[in-house]
Amino acid sequence: MRRLRLSTSRNLIMIGSFGRQRVIALAGTLAALCPAGAACAQTAPPFSQLLARTRDVPRVMALEADVARTRGLAAQARARPNPFFNVYAENFAGDRSANASNQQQTTFQIDQAIELGGKRAARIAAGDAGVAAAQARSLDGRLAYATELARAYAAVEIADRRIGLAEDEVEEATSDLKVARALVGAGKEARLRQVQAETELNTLQAEFETSRAMKTAALARLSALAGASTPYVGIAESLLDRLDARPATGPIDPMQATTVRVAAAEREAAARAVTVQQRLAIPNVTAQLGVRQLRVASGPAVVAGVTVPLPFFDRNRGNIAAASAELQAAEARAAAARLEAEGDTRAALALVAAADNRAIAARRTMATAEEGYRLARIAYEAGKSPLIELLVARHNLGVARGVILDAATARFDARADLARLQGLSITGETVQ
Repeated sequence: MRRLRLSTSRNLIMIGSFGRQRVIALAGTLAALCPAGAACAQTAPPFSQLLARTRDVPRVMALEADVARTRGLAAQARARPNPFFNVYAENFAGDRSANASNQQQTTFQIDQAIELGGKRAARIAAGDAGVAAAQARSLDGRLAYATELARAYAAVEIADRRIGLAEDEVEEATSDLKVARALVGAGKEARLRQVQAETELNTLQAEFETSRAMKTAALARLSALAGASTPYVGIAESLLDRLDARPATGPIDPMQATTVRVAAAEREAAARAVTVQQRLAIPNVTAQLGVRQLRVASGPAVVAGVTVPLPFFDRNRGNIAAASAELQAAEARAAAARLEAEGDTRAALALVAAADNRAIAARRTMATAEEGYRLARIAYEAGKSPLIELLVARHNLGVARGVILDAATARFDARADLARLQGLSITGETVQ
């Protein structure tokens, strides 16, 4: 009879676990079948679909706006200086004696600045480099957003699993309390044992409520990141389970990391900015061409001229020095990004391997903890061991369950970091 109760308890735990997986699968089916805008669309779709729908979230739109801004600046860099149209009138008022009125003249003149020293070409190159840097930042930002969204998605699942663990522990503590009450009623245990079991149950119920609150917070975080108009009430798939089917990771080139590409693009943009400031130190020439109409002449006269500034005071040295300092900083940031990418790649590969081994060890720990709890339960019901040993065994079982979940969480985090270094989402899609 005791073995039957133990078997039934373990079966209920397994049924509860399978039931939660079936709920996730059912949520995914409903999310796929429900039309957009329907009430049942409050369940977050599978992660790949959710990521594809985030083009209009504020964070992504801000990145695209930054790229559009640099494209506008690049287009403006191609513009040439506008000409000036001048009108000059002389001798049209004042002393009109001694035939002064016959000296009246009007000049129509156009001034056109001519850029020397390759200023326009330098501006165009700097504009294009700015666009490339903005595109690199946009890609890195969207990849960071995809990673953060994946963590938020997984946080809902982790919180849901913690609720399941808390439910299992509350169920087992309730069962243990019933046994303790029966033994106390039969005079085989002191009243203190029942109080200890009740205290343990109250503690686990408090942890259960905390887990529910954590899931609510995780859903709110996911809804905010995804830009959902209605808060999500669940997720449609398990990201933690999908990691079990992922193939082994191949070689990774740290120099292809988006952080390295951003730093390299910004270094190139800074170098182009130095060239622009150096070209600005070269004076421009203004060509002048006009027509002067003399009142006493039979026809107009053509006038022409050239204006050349004398760079005695302003040689743009301050701007050149500032741009050169920014270039030095950009080169330092690029070197630091390369070193960090190499270190992050080695660390990510090591953490992935360690997380996989940790998951295997956690499953072995779980097996021994389940067996220990089973034996402690049998011994306690037979009156061969005190309640404290049963409580310790159940505590160890709860810890083992938490270790498995912690191992799965660490494995997800390691895979997420590695996927970001590869320029991929956690589910393997290329982020563009």
